[in-house]
Amino acid sequence: MTEPLFDDLLGLACFARVVEHRSFTRAAAVLGVSKSVVSARVSRLESRVGERLLIRTTRKLSVTDAGMGVYAHAARLLEEAGAATRGASDAGRGSLRINAPISFAQMYLARPLARFLAAHPRASVEVMLSDRLVDLVEERVDVALRITRLRDSNLVARKLATTALCVCAAPAYLKRRGTPRRPEDLSGHACLRYAHLRVEDEWRFHGPRGRIPVSVSGPLTVANGTLLREAVAEGIGLAVLPRFMVDEDLRTGRLVTVLDDFMPRPVGIHAVHAAGRSPAPLVRALLDVLAAELRSSRWG
Repeated sequence: MTEPLFDDLLGLACFARVVEHRSFTRAAAVLGVSKSVVSARVSRLESRVGERLLIRTTRKLSVTDAGMGVYAHAARLLEEAGAATRGASDAGRGSLRINAPISFAQMYLARPLARFLAAHPRASVEVMLSDRLVDLVEERVDVALRITRLRDSNLVARKLATTALCVCAAPAYLKRRGTPRRPEDLSGHACLRYAHLRVEDEWRFHGPRGRIPVSVSGPLTVANGTLLREAVAEGIGLAVLPRFMVDEDLRTGRLVTVLDDFMPRPVGIHAVHAAGRSPAPLVRALLDVLAAELRSSRWG
């Protein structure tokens, strides 16, 4: 191995750990070297690449676009090196950290997790429940489940299923306030909003002429889907909810849908991981089980 190549590999290892831990100090501790060694290796790597890879301030460390590209290659090299040293004796062993929306996980994750752990008794899984979009690298998440139309180019996605969106209300609410027939009718209704949407005060519908954005307002905004569903069931107002969450309520008549002819296309339920980090075999096995579990759904 030539000296420049050896330097590059060391620099890539240091850089990858800095990105993952968002800290030179923590990266040094993980690697078992001094902070000055990590800093010097990263600086040398930036010189070799010819671009700035990290932006360092007294309060925050962030990764440039060029840095994300280098990190993708570095993470892949480190993963392959780890797989080569672990060998076949570690097949089926390991710990996974996954992130999932709270309501979806509570309703649909337990059964596939039970199947996965029964098939892989030497594996362990940590599930982070959060409705916010977490930073997968910073929070060391192997894979996250996201129910949305993906826009982040730094993520690699696998679609597991789809779910329709619907505007739901309790029958008692519609009896009291009337049933909206067009999106524009929502101006006279209490519209309950989900805090994690990018534009929570605007609902977007589709009609014969394309997209119909509607400004909405109401007495309640919440950051959890289950609470939002229960607020709708209590008759506080209407809300846009994913079909997977209200399927049983619609069958029993506890909730009903309105404006069905104006709803946009279904959204995907995706498993995502950081670019350059190929899912480990255990992650792929877990996603296979989850996809099989969701395949029979009728939410789309």
